[in-house]
Amino acid sequence: MSATLDVIVPGSHTTVQDLGRVGYQALGIPVSGALDPVALRLLNGLVGNAPPTAVVEFLYQGPTLEVAVDSVRIAAAGCDIDVLGDPARRFPPWQSIRLTRGTRFRLGAMEKSACGYLAIEGGVALASVLGSQSTYTRGGFGGLEGRVLRSGDRLPLAQPAAEQRGEIRLAAAPDSKPPDRIRVVLGPQEAYFTDAAIDIFLSEPFAVTKEADRMGLRLEGPALAHARGYNIASDGVVTGAIQVPGSGHPIIMLADHQTTGGYPKIATVVSADLAAVGRLRPGDPIRFRAVSRVEAEAARRALESDIERRGRNTVPAVEGNGLNQAALYASNLVSGIVNATDWPSDGKR
Repeated sequence: MSATLDVIVPGSHTTVQDLGRVGYQALGIPVSGALDPVALRLLNGLVGNAPPTAVVEFLYQGPTLEVAVDSVRIAAAGCDIDVLGDPARRFPPWQSIRLTRGTRFRLGAMEKSACGYLAIEGGVALASVLGSQSTYTRGGFGGLEGRVLRSGDRLPLAQPAAEQRGEIRLAAAPDSKPPDRIRVVLGPQEAYFTDAAIDIFLSEPFAVTKEADRMGLRLEGPALAHARGYNIASDGVVTGAIQVPGSGHPIIMLADHQTTGGYPKIATVVSADLAAVGRLRPGDPIRFRAVSRVEAEAARRALESDIERRGRNTVPAVEGNGLNQAALYASNLVSGIVNATDWPSDGKR
């Protein structure tokens, strides 16, 4: 019997993503991968996977799935897990839970993040394309047939049953709130902008528009004036590059960005802040702060240390409908009253 998660309701732009296919941009193939690789790595730790294991990513609204395997261990980020049926149960993000065959569960709408994730113990049983299971929908490859999940799909799992062990949660979950200012390294074409444009870029607020997807975020705000025109010979584009076309409105390149571009790039988001940018929703404000390359490298090292610390610091998870029974039984909830029969019959003390 096959081991699958069956898609009842697909959610919004639900795909399989890992850390991406690195090393093929020279061939015109984007890296793709999770918009929030920090969430991917931490969730995989909760279900016992290696950090790069592929997960299910969804944007704004999660899917409803049914367990078609003896048992499965899962963990989510960005939203609660609602286990449907009688009784219905709700589990918070950043903890593992174990579900059995026939259980339906829903990954709810995200209130604070554009992207949510579901990690599955053992991962998915899908072929790798150029070393990655990540879905690149524009190219039609990776993931499940190179596309978003649909109702009726059966997502094959690599593990027929969950390991027998207790459930855990992160003692300190990461904050989904973006930093006050996103750190950038100026360039590589900052000379194509006026000094005033650079000042505006680093001092004025912008906002994410509705033109936002896995390819990039278009921003609205003050227009940035070009000093030497807005066309350049096409060159390489990296994740986090901020292009400014003729309109003067910046575009931040995300996971599925094109590999080359002909608009000047005013700055590049430091890798330590890419996950925060990937979580931004239309209407969210964004401001920028310039840092040096040395500072950018130090920020990445600090992020890696933080991921390691959070992943290592786990505690037993809540059970059932969110009640941690072990903690409850160990607590003195009614201080000073040890026997109900000691209470006077008239109710007065």
